[in-house]
Amino acid sequence: MNSALENIWMQVQKPGRYTGGEVNSTVKDKSNVFIRFALCYPDLYEVGMSNLGIKILYELMNARPDTWCERVFAPASDMEAQLRAAGIPLYGLESKAPISQFDIVGFSLQFELNYTCILQMMELGGIPFYASARGENDPLVIAGGPCVVNSEPVAPFFDLVIVGDGEDSIPAVLDMFAECKRQGVPRREFLRRAASIEGVYIPSLYTVEYSGPAVARIVPETPVRRAVVLDMDRCFIPQKPVVPLVQAIHDRIALELFRGCVRGCRFCQAGMIYRPARFRSRSVLEACARSQCAMTGYDEISLLSLSSSDHPEIGPLIRDLNEWTGPAHINLSLPSLRIDNIPADILETMQDIRKSGLTFAPEAGSQRLRDAINKNISEKEIMDTCAAAFKEGYTSVKLYFMIGLPTETDEDILAIAKLAQDIVDLYYSLPERKKGKGVSVSVSLATFVPKPFTPFQWEPQLSMEEIARRQQLLLDAIRTRKISVSWHDPRTSVIEAAFARGDRRLARVIERAYRLGSRFDSWGESFSYENWTAAFAAEGLSPQDYANRARGLDETLPWDRIDIGVTKAFFLREREKAYRNETTPDCFTACSGCGIRRITGGACIG
Repeated sequence: MNSALENIWMQVQKPGRYTGGEVNSTVKDKSNVFIRFALCYPDLYEVGMSNLGIKILYELMNARPDTWCERVFAPASDMEAQLRAAGIPLYGLESKAPISQFDIVGFSLQFELNYTCILQMMELGGIPFYASARGENDPLVIAGGPCVVNSEPVAPFFDLVIVGDGEDSIPAVLDMFAECKRQGVPRREFLRRAASIEGVYIPSLYTVEYSGPAVARIVPETPVRRAVVLDMDRCFIPQKPVVPLVQAIHDRIALELFRGCVRGCRFCQAGMIYRPARFRSRSVLEACARSQCAMTGYDEISLLSLSSSDHPEIGPLIRDLNEWTGPAHINLSLPSLRIDNIPADILETMQDIRKSGLTFAPEAGSQRLRDAINKNISEKEIMDTCAAAFKEGYTSVKLYFMIGLPTETDEDILAIAKLAQDIVDLYYSLPERKKGKGVSVSVSLATFVPKPFTPFQWEPQLSMEEIARRQQLLLDAIRTRKISVSWHDPRTSVIEAAFARGDRRLARVIERAYRLGSRFDSWGESFSYENWTAAFAAEGLSPQDYANRARGLDETLPWDRIDIGVTKAFFLREREKAYRNETTPDCFTACSGCGIRRITGGACIG
């Protein structure tokens, strides 16, 4: 097969996506391992190689003597065609063995618009799509990642789903799998036993009943509790990340400062499903940064979290890192900043941010709407931070907003234009600004998607027509070329919302769209709204019924059998406060009673 592979590598763009052999990749003798694990990412190599979860799980599993974990990425269209023409199945990068020969095939689900690539990879690998069609000789197909908090649209494809942090639950699954494999335990019995592991959801053990567009009942009612790693200093940290052969989207060291968030933005799923906030200590982070730089040769470290400036030791950490990264010409980047709590010295020390500009996410233009979504930043804080940045020599600011947030009015849309203009005016009002340089303000618009496990999970998404009207309203309000506006295709947001809020009936829709040629829908040039509307129609369903339909507050939701720790009662209280434009303090200031203590044994912020 290797000679055949070498031949097709010469026929495709970026053959480095498919060759393996990277620095720090792991090759084992297959005769000396008991479990073969194919770690699959349903997107291109350069996207998957940027994912921190892939880095963690790859090194975590390969640290086990009994397990060999290999990486598998979705092939681009040219490689897919070559594999089909040559009759070569999709393979693991390390061994080049077909994924059908692995014991476990695990998918990391990061984004709903990549669901068709799951089927592409399974078909190319010779694995039946549906769990019900797989037998004892087929691999166990599992899933994890943020999308599995509502895995129902893809649940029929998976034998097992891991909800929450995987650092403890995946080793527990592997231990149980090894024990059952030695004993010759049938597949169904293994799944029954695995259901006892915290964070493990077995879709085949649940039956779903429907009433029109809604879920009527889920049987049994027993919830699956999300797995949570509380001590981040003891949590596995990769020391030798694989260095890709093709430039990754984020080709740098990813240093996870903490997991979770203290803020409670009402639209933000990540801020809810990763609670509580758990911080790594400064000493552990600094040691990890040194180790990864030494083992990779990277010249950039990205300090990652949902809100990096919320780390209690962010200032001292940056000073510690700068002591050796500066002389070594290693850049630091801090891509996720809260505009209301940036330490004064960060703007001076983060030289790479100065080069690329500052990025903030006010999310809404008016103070009223920011209060409704619990963003908890004021216009004064926005302007003060921009003023400080301009004084340090920054000349570009990128602002992220959402269109279609609950309670949004035309006045809120116009407030986006006003805020952007005020920032432009601020720059030219400052005598300390950088002489001879103009300012640029980039406004990036996302369409609000009502995600599960948020206070807005019951809300409808705006129609595409209304989204387009509001986008045009904003464009018409922009009066200067100093401000640029960009936005995502609202049609992609409709499909994203449908699958984010969807149920098991959508599995057939995904299969139909795949058969129609849908692949890589998260890439704009590959997205075909026509394929999706045809697939929905063929199944007698509508994406609007899922995306644009308000949910009843007492309605059974497809994801109700997952317990992330945060209670539905909390979400309902927060929803009510949103309609009153009332804010909730962050977790540092006061406990909001979200319910997370139920699954953390009383721990909250740690």
